[in-house]
Order: sequence, then structure tokens, then C-alpha cells
Amino acid sequence: MANEQLRAYQQTQQANLTGRDLEAMAFTRAALKLEDAKKLTDKPTEFGKALRFNHLLWTIIQADIVEPENKLPPEIKANIMSLSIFVDKQTAKALGSRNPSDLETLININRNLAAGLRTKPDEAAVG
Repeated sequence: MANEQLRAYQQTQQANLTGRDLEAMAFTRAALKLEDAKKLTDKPTEFGKALRFNHLLWTIIQADIVEPENKLPPEIKANIMSLSIFVDKQTAKALGSRNPSDLETLININRNLAAGLRTKPDEAAVG
């Protein structure tokens, strides 16, 4: 019963979110998982799970960028694709090294993107 109520609440909350809000949440969640993974170097499975979650997020972004329905300007698409390729390389490096410091760049990228997505377009133009 409690699980059903929780799911209903989550669905209601998500119904009120914009695409930007959901994307910001996804980047924040990935950053938090990577932050936790920095403390889990003695648990390779958990370290790898955090990196795979982040990689999945970026794979979805890559797939979305190439969709004909994606109406972003070509220059922005190219920049996002370049960033996603960098993230792929950084992810492979972190998986190979298991060095917590290799996660910092990924964490910073995700946090900065989440913050940018939370900024309303009107605010960005004024600021």
C-alpha cells in the first residue's frame, strides 16, 4: 500500500515538471551517484554502477541529439556531441583506473549542466 502511494505521489510530481526539470534531475542524480562512488573504490561493483548510470544518461543524450525531431541548432548539437564524446572517454578512464579523482570532471560537468537547465531562459538573458 505504501509503495503504491509513493508511486502515485512521484507520478503526480513528475507530471508537473518540464523537460528541463527532468533533465536537471537526471544530471544531478548522476553527479550524486558519482560523488558517492568516490567513497566506494573498495567496492568495484558499486563504483562501476555509478559510472554505468552516468554513461547511460549520456548515451540517451547522444541518441536524442541525432534524432530528426531534435530542433536544437546544429552548432549546439555539435557541442553537446563533442562533450558527450569527452564524457565517454573520461568514463572509460575512470573505469580503468578506479581513481576517485577521475570522477571529478564528470561530476562537475553534470552539476554545471543541471544548474544551467534549472536557469530559466529569461533569467539567462537578463543575467
